[in-house]
Amino acid sequence: MPQKEIGRLNKVIDALERGGHAFMAFAKAEREEAIAFAASPLDGVLFEMEHSPWDGANLRDALQYMLDRRQIASSGTLAPSVAPFVRIPANGAEMNQWLAKQALDSGVYGVVWPHVSTVEQAMNAVTACRYARPLEDGLSHPPGRRGDGPKAASRYWGLKQAEYYARADVWPLNPAGEILCMLMIESVEGMKNLREMLAEVPGIGIIMIGEGDLSQALGHPRDYEHPVVREAMTEILAHAREADVPVGHPHVTAANAQKVIEEGYRILFTTPQRSYAAYESARTVLGRD
Repeated sequence: MPQKEIGRLNKVIDALERGGHAFMAFAKAEREEAIAFAASPLDGVLFEMEHSPWDGANLRDALQYMLDRRQIASSGTLAPSVAPFVRIPANGAEMNQWLAKQALDSGVYGVVWPHVSTVEQAMNAVTACRYARPLEDGLSHPPGRRGDGPKAASRYWGLKQAEYYARADVWPLNPAGEILCMLMIESVEGMKNLREMLAEVPGIGIIMIGEGDLSQALGHPRDYEHPVVREAMTEILAHAREADVPVGHPHVTAANAQKVIEEGYRILFTTPQRSYAAYESARTVLGRD
């Protein structure tokens, strides 16, 4: 019997490849929230472990509760209908690749790196999300530095190890990749270096604006509508769009969804409390079924 072709596993990448918007929410790495989001209409869930404790056991538990056997059986897909991601606790300057390695080895489909401000830090983030590749295959740069331990992740993805290796790479650098490396720009230094990062570091999948820390650095804490903060966000958005890299907005609500979409953000992050109202509002703006 011929083997059934395995379609796209990462629902956020799928939405972006179709030219659309991806809807995501922050969540705690706890089973109750995992169960709730697994049944949601969102494309992805971001388990927050920067400002919450890093707990690998809780993360693995939450990932299992993202799986819905009925949904998998009825859809014929191997992956959870809502793709799980992790925001790791280390700031970009800390260079803690082991956190990304452990998150990816658990089976997540992407890693969010907080406080990335330089080319060196951006390169560190991307290389931590990649396995080493032979020079002659044309995809060896940036060089992968992820350690080889795929057993749990390949099982979670529902793939044989050889199939997992073929897909466990960063998108869009590798068109077959299912992993998103997301960089958070949340400092004046990061804002000033962003254009250089995007030009010199292949494999950056998404730029996410950290409004909270950025507004702190600009002297207007949490005043997201202040002209100085708005100007900085507009500059970050413009640099990323110039490089054809999608940008995530971290505070989408029902009230601002239309404005966020019109400004050009393609990854719409919200909170558990606001997720359904924000999703419905954004869906109405986009005419999404």
